[in-house]
Amino acid sequence: MTGSTAFLLERLHRAGMRDVVAVEPATGGLAALAGIATRQDAPSVFVKAFADAPDGDAFAAEAEGLAALRDLGGTATPEVILANRELLVLSMLRPRPRSETFWEQFAHALARLHTSTTHPRFGWHRDNWLGRRRQVNTWTDDGFAFFAQHRLLRWLPEPRVEAALDPADRAALERLCQRLPELLPDRPACLTHGDLWAQNVLATPDGQPALIDPAVSYMWAEVDLAHVWTTAPPPEAHRFFAVYAELTSLDRDWPARMPIVQLRQHLAVLAQFDDDWGAADQIRATLAPFCTGR
Repeated sequence: MTGSTAFLLERLHRAGMRDVVAVEPATGGLAALAGIATRQDAPSVFVKAFADAPDGDAFAAEAEGLAALRDLGGTATPEVILANRELLVLSMLRPRPRSETFWEQFAHALARLHTSTTHPRFGWHRDNWLGRRRQVNTWTDDGFAFFAQHRLLRWLPEPRVEAALDPADRAALERLCQRLPELLPDRPACLTHGDLWAQNVLATPDGQPALIDPAVSYMWAEVDLAHVWTTAPPPEAHRFFAVYAELTSLDRDWPARMPIVQLRQHLAVLAQFDDDWGAADQIRATLAPFCTGR
């Protein structure tokens, strides 16, 4: 047993789950320690914890987000077995199948989530977490102001972002924020997953699309679409975008908007990880038309 799995086993026992006999490491997540816990007289469960928890409400907020996606948006999510200050325990899901049919089903599920949960304001009733950083969700009437303040500019004080972006980059981001009403359509808020890369799309035991690791808020639907679009979806996902666009009546220009909308996620990655997987380069490329004096 590795140090991380021993840590998870100790946390599970401390939480009263004494029937857990072993924990195997799980892959896919970036922010937390994760494992598959084998129990003596019950099905295995998924468990995750932070070695140095960012805040005591992180797992409660995640559990609430899973419930919101399921209860408000009709999206399949794992059952929350335990959520406390130290760990989150969920029922097991399956890896998603490598099939076009699955991704078409997911297009329907995501379209239903976005079209059935429209809201008059942007935000959420509490702050939650995107990875290991707090996501500010203060209620705002103006989607452009919300996106600029709480999804883009909020990352500028982060040390890794300060080190990676020079003054011209930062000024360009501020200019982009001022021009958001020209660059993006005025869309209503709806319930969004908030961290929708392909690793967070799994399958239920009967093969239906299911979501994990949310950072929910009422925001533009395109924040979810942009995350899938820009994070190397698998080849079998190619029909997903056409089906989703048809179901939600997206205009033909939506792909051109994706780099601007995805700035929020690139900035979040840059802020949190030493290896930014090219996020800094993507940010600079998107900001280049807004730079002056270089």
